[in-house]
Amino acid sequence: MLKPSIFREYDIRGIADDELLDGDVESLGRALATYIIRHSGSAICLGRDCRLSGERLHDALLRGLMAAGAHVLDIGTAPTPLLYYSVAHFNADGGVMITGSHNPPEYNGFKTVCGAGTLYGDDIQAVYKMIAGSDFEQGAGTVKDVDAVSPYVEEIAGQFHWERKVKVVVDAGNGAAGPVVHRVLEKLNVKATEMFFEMDGHFPNHHPDPTVLSNLCALQESVRKHKADLGVAYDGDGDRIGAVDENGDAVYGDMLMLIFGREILSRKPGSTFIGEVKCSQVMYDRLKELGGNPIMYKTGHSLIKAKMKQEHAELAGEMSGHMFFADRYYGYDDAIYATCRLLEILANSGAPLSSQLEDVPKLVSTPELRVDCADDVKFKVVDKVAEMVRKNYEVVDVDGVRVMFEHGWGLVRGSNTQPVLVMRFEASSKHYLQQYRSEIEGIVERAKKEVGA
Repeated sequence: MLKPSIFREYDIRGIADDELLDGDVESLGRALATYIIRHSGSAICLGRDCRLSGERLHDALLRGLMAAGAHVLDIGTAPTPLLYYSVAHFNADGGVMITGSHNPPEYNGFKTVCGAGTLYGDDIQAVYKMIAGSDFEQGAGTVKDVDAVSPYVEEIAGQFHWERKVKVVVDAGNGAAGPVVHRVLEKLNVKATEMFFEMDGHFPNHHPDPTVLSNLCALQESVRKHKADLGVAYDGDGDRIGAVDENGDAVYGDMLMLIFGREILSRKPGSTFIGEVKCSQVMYDRLKELGGNPIMYKTGHSLIKAKMKQEHAELAGEMSGHMFFADRYYGYDDAIYATCRLLEILANSGAPLSSQLEDVPKLVSTPELRVDCADDVKFKVVDKVAEMVRKNYEVVDVDGVRVMFEHGWGLVRGSNTQPVLVMRFEASSKHYLQQYRSEIEGIVERAKKEVGA
């Protein structure tokens, strides 16, 4: 039976050959179908990214879906946004995406759509309980291969028309987005240089995680070489965007949020935006100054999508590059669509990407810092850190611990997808940045010792 530990906050994920065995995945398919059938209906879209274990997991999951009576619309190998799109386009009742996202090649997992939302939290635990209790629907399911890519390409590319040709370098990271992005770019007024567009689950050129700066090196070099206006990169399943400006400097997710948010506010004054706890204070302050309503919330695609609906937000975003557009779009995270929106802004402004942030205060920050910490203790460590820092500082605890210093802030939170603590720091100077980082890292080490991590 599948281990309880792989049923995480907003997806189900593990090491494919050790933790996702065929019989267990078939049971998972029966449980996911049962959940969707009972809550929404029996038409279920199914997709997978290009990981080496994807085909095996697809076949096992499909057997389970059909055994529970699901009528499966199989979109084949595609990026995760295509799965979300297919549920809307084909009026399906739910969907399952087999993807390891940005995790190492040996991982794989499952993201699930039910009705208009994605499963997370207690709903994912309910699926585990179904498996444990063999609580399954039974029926004669069907499967039909469908083409979601062609209507997606037509719908996305059909939204965008600009006069100035934009030079862009795109690094698909040998993930699932490459073939679809190629078809979209063909229809846009761009001069595109394509890198690593061949799907390859070995990820031979670099790991497809655009939040890690070392994975952007080839993109940065190519942008400078081709004198491009910008460069974009994707993770393994195409739901996260990374970007670099014309100088090859990385533009993080919070600054992309600010660029997108400013354009939305020019058309829709007073719009609400959802950011997460790792985002720069500058982003929140500037969106507010521009007349927007920025809300700080938890990290996680399912959690943010639910919060967006609750707050009727036009846009949400994460440092990791998940960008959720409700403005002119469906409200899910789609790096290909986000690319088109960024290209549109640059084309219409006539100015390079770096100029979009010229008026933004230049603070000093770290990227996401990951510290190994076992799954069974990582949240206990965070609780202990919170207990220690509350004595001296203001704390934002919507997700982990965001410690508010006089000249910046520091964050410690437990990852919902990996056995790590995630930390990030921002300050008005390198001096303060180092001071705050050293202080919090020392507190984390003490907390780890106290809880036996």
